[in-house]
Amino acid sequence: MDQTDSTTLFAYLQDVADPRQKRGQSFEWWYLLALLAAALTAGQKTLTDISWWIHQHGTALIEGLHPAKRRLPSYATIRRTLIRVDVRAWEDEISQHNQALDVADPMVGCVQMADDTLLRGQAVDGKTVRGASAYGETVHLVSLVRHQSGTVLAQCQVADKSNEITAVPALLAGRDLTGTVTTMDALLTQRTQAEQVLRQGGHYLMVVKQNQGTLYRDLELLFRAPPTLRGEQDILTWCDPGGAPAHGRVEKRTLESSIALNDYLDWPGVGQVLRRTYDSRERTTGNTAHDVTYGITSLSRQQALPEHIARFWRQHWTIENPVHHVRDATMGEDRCQVHTDRAPEVLAALRNAILARLRHQGWTNIAEALRQFSASPQKALQLIGALAT
Repeated sequence: MDQTDSTTLFAYLQDVADPRQKRGQSFEWWYLLALLAAALTAGQKTLTDISWWIHQHGTALIEGLHPAKRRLPSYATIRRTLIRVDVRAWEDEISQHNQALDVADPMVGCVQMADDTLLRGQAVDGKTVRGASAYGETVHLVSLVRHQSGTVLAQCQVADKSNEITAVPALLAGRDLTGTVTTMDALLTQRTQAEQVLRQGGHYLMVVKQNQGTLYRDLELLFRAPPTLRGEQDILTWCDPGGAPAHGRVEKRTLESSIALNDYLDWPGVGQVLRRTYDSRERTTGNTAHDVTYGITSLSRQQALPEHIARFWRQHWTIENPVHHVRDATMGEDRCQVHTDRAPEVLAALRNAILARLRHQGWTNIAEALRQFSASPQKALQLIGALAT
């Protein structure tokens, strides 16, 4: 096996301990993990696809990896490898890999604020692995994701969507959140989450819906009949200038912020409350849509005007495209029916790492990247770091 750079994905995967007993082993652990990672890098979507691709390119893979026994694992061996991986250690190593790439691009997800400081956005978001959930218990993953790049900094599995709240403390635990804004949807808008973010030195931006009934009604009433403050303009408004019609729609987004409730609300560290209005019109049919959403943030008015907050808000929802949609549609997560034990989480984490590595190397068209690596196993091994370039 070639010596590899300690910063490669393969180097991190090698730190995941081999759970097998030594007696009767036919393949080195690192060899099995390298084949699995290379096959996913080549765009293989199911275990059947993974096994087929490995055997189609067996000669090149053996020549590149130099295993002790110059043989290829069977479908059953690959399946057992997935099932036996220590998922906690696996997630930890992949998180370290992704965080290392994130540190290497420190400006990604940054917004220059009103006071000229730079704050970096990250989102807590959940996703159901539908392919696995169709054949067993629901597999729901909660992730901490960098704005703009979509790099998954940490991930854990919960029983279902309603348990996302329990995942946040673990995802944020031990992190220095100084210089960050953590965005969360309404389900995660909880006092304990806000307190944790503040305690660890960060800021929060949370959507407020009717699961926080009193807070929601206070915000709704405020923006319906705003008070007048002496000496300072209370409601500030910013309108997204927009651009070319998106998907045949003309869209308009407006964000309003207020400091009128700062001394009234019993909420940790409130700096501003928000109302976001979205209007759209279909160019062909003339159909219109109107949506109003409320929010709360620890960012003060001196730090953030509505246009700064709007960037963080919009980046939260764009995580769907670079992460969830790509994993589902391009990398085939929804087609993969692996559902035994924690194997779906193992595969999802590996897809996260491959996406992070591809984008770090400048790939913007992930489908094109996977096609190229599918045709060249040597390039797939080089991307993960199992073969020297």
